[in-house]
Amino acid sequence: MSEKWTTANIPDQRGRVAVVTGANTGLGYETARALAERGASVVLAVRDVDKGRQAAARMTGDVTVQALDLTSLDSVRTAAAALRSRFDRLDLLINNAGVMYTPQLTTRDGFEMQFGTNHLGHFALTGLLLELMLPVPGSRVVTVSSTGHRIRAAIHFDDLQWQRSYSRVGAYGQSKLANLMFTYELQRRLATHGTTAALAAHPGVSSTELARNTPAFMRLPLTWLAPLITQTPAMGALPSLRAATDPAALGGQYYGPGGRGEVMGHPRLVTSSPQSYEVALQQRLWTVSEELTGVKFPVLTAAV
Repeated sequence: MSEKWTTANIPDQRGRVAVVTGANTGLGYETARALAERGASVVLAVRDVDKGRQAAARMTGDVTVQALDLTSLDSVRTAAAALRSRFDRLDLLINNAGVMYTPQLTTRDGFEMQFGTNHLGHFALTGLLLELMLPVPGSRVVTVSSTGHRIRAAIHFDDLQWQRSYSRVGAYGQSKLANLMFTYELQRRLATHGTTAALAAHPGVSSTELARNTPAFMRLPLTWLAPLITQTPAMGALPSLRAATDPAALGGQYYGPGGRGEVMGHPRLVTSSPQSYEVALQQRLWTVSEELTGVKFPVLTAAV
């Protein structure tokens, strides 16, 4: 396999079904487009159905749209039920959608917006769709994290919803750390099944709409530096695509850009923060996430 992994390395995806969240723009769009071009039947799971249809019209292949609002557990359940009625199998679930650095807001269920959208929404969706994946050899759940999981990041079990004192950077870091902890714990639970694998990826620094809520004091320096430290959404999507399709990729692995600081470059295996690998914290987060979402996974409890 070439060191400079690109979409040309994606194996034939004909006969496979992929769901990509947040796929009407940015990284999700590029991920879905590449999978569809390689023959997969791709579902764009998006909040704005009209924008999703416009995105689908720009893609080649079998591309459909499913309404999904990750800020509403009712919407997550409705979307999952619709997908279960449409498909008898699911090969790829790409948990890509996300928000970053939002003002202090809550989801419809009262969760802090970043934690509720980036982690809890995807946790619930995965649990509700996993029954479509477990019988499918080679199926994969890929959850998109960020280098932000290292920045002021911790799982604040005493104040998960940031009701005491809100930090938009800290809340984002918590949500992205949760993405990784979820992936690693899910992989442990899937290991005994031997069919479905859980992997994570991050895009480095990509030029997408995700940064629209960046605080003003950060925005100006980033604007000056952008040409030097950002890559296109198509490049930023490569780590997710490699995690999803590389035959050599294994459950529990984490892919990111291969350049200095994992900012830009072709995808390779990377490591996450020491905190993200703490099994006790992963399992505690899992238990809390099940309680908050009401979603139980059809997989065995993982052994430590």
